[in-house]
This record gives sequence, structure tokens and C-alpha cells, in this order.
Amino acid sequence: MPAPVLTMQARGQCPHGGPATLIPGATKVLVENGLVLVAGDAGIVAGCAFTVPTGKPQPCVKAQLTQPASKVLVENKPVLLLNPADLALSAEQIPGGPVVWTSVQAKVIAA
Repeated sequence: MPAPVLTMQARGQCPHGGPATLIPGATKVLVENGLVLVAGDAGIVAGCAFTVPTGKPQPCVKAQLTQPASKVLVENKPVLLLNPADLALSAEQIPGGPVVWTSVQAKVIAA
């Protein structure tokens, strides 16, 4: 299903409000002045204050991007697409919930 291509300019956060900084692996293709994200790229979440009911801190530290395009490559890797199933993960790789996307470019769509 076609979806917007993710760039480092996209804004997202973990479900607990910690902002995600997206780290691009490709360096040659820009969309709206932002480097395109490719398969294997992820985001770093900072400032998540989530704690499990037992009182143990379990903050989200990573945004796992899960939908590579099937038809569009950058530097021989599939570009990453906006996906509601992208996950915020703790340091122990425990899912904290879906990444909440607040701003994503909408001019370049891929499948």
C-alpha cells in the first residue's frame, strides 16, 4: 500500500511523549531538505518517563521503523515508509507502543 517516504525531518514520539530523532543511513537523496531513511535506519527516543506498575523505569529509547518500500531503493536499500505499526522500544527491546507521528512529508509517496 502506498505511503509517504520517511525522512530525517519527520517528527514522531513514543506513546509516552518522548521525542524521536531519526538517524538516516543514506546520504545522497533529499526529500524536502531531509535525507531519506532506508531499511535498517531507526530513531533514538529521549525523554520518555514511562515506568511499569511495579515502579521499574522502562523508558522508550528506540523507534523501530518497520515498513520498507518494495519498489523504491536509495543507495541499493529500500526506503522506509510511514507505518502506524512502527514501534517504540525500551532498552530491553520491550515494545512500549506505537510511534506517534506528528509531522511527515506528504509530497513523495512510494509502495
